[in-house]
Amino acid sequence: MKKLAVIAVVLAALSPPGMAQGWDVPQPSSGLMPNPNVGKPLYEKNCAACHGAALNGSDQGPPLLHKIYEPSHHSDIAFQIAARHGMRAHHWKFGDMPPVAGVSADEVAHITAYVRMLQRRAGIH
Repeated sequence: MKKLAVIAVVLAALSPPGMAQGWDVPQPSSGLMPNPNVGKPLYEKNCAACHGAALNGSDQGPPLLHKIYEPSHHSDIAFQIAARHGMRAHHWKFGDMPPVAGVSADEVAHITAYVRMLQRRAGIH
């Protein structure tokens, strides 16, 4: 019985992220080097209306320059999942985030690099 429990834990650890939720987890292209300079105009086009031009939030969405969004709490893959599938409201009272149509996994990786750069500048690590 103990052997089966160990096997179950190992299989769970090796399962792709998001599999338990039934989500396909977007993956950026192999070898992509996410670039914050590429991410800035993508952020402005796809994210700023809700999360604010300076990542400080708006009346439609939360600030991304906030400790809640530090990498140890919301990993880069969380941005991929939110952009592809939307996200149920869980930290803020803005309502659910809808999926962001037409944004590729590579573009989200660039956007995330831009967000992470500004977070680091604001002391959020």
